[in-house]
Amino acid sequence: MAARAPQQKAHWRVELPDEAATCSLAVDLGQWLRSGDLVTLSGELGTGKTTFARALIRSLAREPDLEVPSPTFTLMQAYEAGAFAILHADFYRIKHPDELFELGFEEAQNGALTIVEWPERAAAHLGINKLDIAFEIDVQRGDDYRAAVLTGTGTFAARLNLARATHDILASSGWAGAERRFMQGDASSRAYERLVKPDGASALLMIFPPRPDGPPVRYGKSYSALARLAEGIRPFVAIDRGLRAQGLSAPEIFAVDLEAGLAILEDFGDAGITDGQAIVVERYTEAVAVLAKLHHAALQDALPVDATSTYRIPPYDIDALSIEIELLLDWYAPHVAKAALASGAKANFVNLWRQLLRDIAPARPSWTLRDYHSPNLFWLPERDGLARVGIIDFQDCVLGHPAYDVVSLLQDARVDVPDEVELKLLGQYAQLRRAADPAFDMASFARAYAVLGAQRATKILGIFARLDKRDHKPQYLAHLPRIQKYLAKDTAHPLLSALKGWYETHLPRALNKGP
Repeated sequence: MAARAPQQKAHWRVELPDEAATCSLAVDLGQWLRSGDLVTLSGELGTGKTTFARALIRSLAREPDLEVPSPTFTLMQAYEAGAFAILHADFYRIKHPDELFELGFEEAQNGALTIVEWPERAAAHLGINKLDIAFEIDVQRGDDYRAAVLTGTGTFAARLNLARATHDILASSGWAGAERRFMQGDASSRAYERLVKPDGASALLMIFPPRPDGPPVRYGKSYSALARLAEGIRPFVAIDRGLRAQGLSAPEIFAVDLEAGLAILEDFGDAGITDGQAIVVERYTEAVAVLAKLHHAALQDALPVDATSTYRIPPYDIDALSIEIELLLDWYAPHVAKAALASGAKANFVNLWRQLLRDIAPARPSWTLRDYHSPNLFWLPERDGLARVGIIDFQDCVLGHPAYDVVSLLQDARVDVPDEVELKLLGQYAQLRRAADPAFDMASFARAYAVLGAQRATKILGIFARLDKRDHKPQYLAHLPRIQKYLAKDTAHPLLSALKGWYETHLPRALNKGP
């Protein structure tokens, strides 16, 4: 389905009964403003422009008593707000827009959050991508009453709509007064904030707006469509409810805005299934048991999102698995291994993989959560049994081979699982599956475990190389030796001997054998 064209203008009217409400609006907006943004403040004298700007600058600088004079006479005033600079400008005394060049406005604006009062004096020099806040007075409603009409144009339109939706969901769910603490994200495009009320109650705000479809890469489809990646919050909501229906601990959803891509979720805290950098075997044992339960269950392939819509879980088919392994060719080979691969070698690589994946096609697919590993699993000791394992980050769930999530857990890209522990936990998984189904075939499962372990390692090598090269996140390169070790171990299986030969010939570094 083609993505809708981005909206170029958005509006939001906010009633401000007193000066405190004006300052509160500034603090709220400061949550999503960033380096390079332009905020213009319009309105007559005395409508509250400088009051708003002062509150915004103090909030971003985290200095509630910071002196923030009006720049009416100096025209520009710069501040530091930690991650970026703030430029506060007042164009009231500008006679002609060209004066901005003489003042060095463009140089001062570079990389800063820019706040401009009286922008109409030089509107042609400010561009379309901005947030304008027009302040109004209504004396019939009191001397302190103000209204702010926010207008986002260009790239700010979607951001303003998201800010408004965030304000609304927090207000309607009882979390409006909570402190919002940004949480360090993962490798995805989602963002999270921890909401903390004065009484200590907490929840998570998940921000996952619909993503536009990317450029076509094959068959007229984008990479995310081929790889069966979620492009909005609806799959998360459906899978969350499906897991909870199985008695598992996915987070309770307190409120959701499906159109905006927002949800307020139960907070599982910070206790994971590892203890620092080491695994906790008891917790991994329970995480394995969760998978054994899930893989034996009779699961639906279509789940309700709300009262009127259903989400159908897509298949983890050969096309999806194959497009993922090609990330190694596109990113890891040229940027990490510095290898120039001929087209024939690339074609051979893909053909070897497609044959392997055909050989292990599951007779009965199961829900494959896809990122079932330590960063997404929490330990909830106050609960009983399998409910002690809290699960997040399952929006990319597909119908695939049960071995995929088991290998995702036991060959974790971010933490070492000793070989003997991996084998022990695999044995426990097999015992649980056989206890529920005596016909469970461990030999067939082991073959699929090796193939999908190699597939996942191959994919992650490509993803982490892309995160470094394209997204400027070099910290993921620290995990490459561990992933290369997994790839070497999995390709040692006899079923993968031809593939192992390809790596040894063309990309020995991927097996920890090359420079």
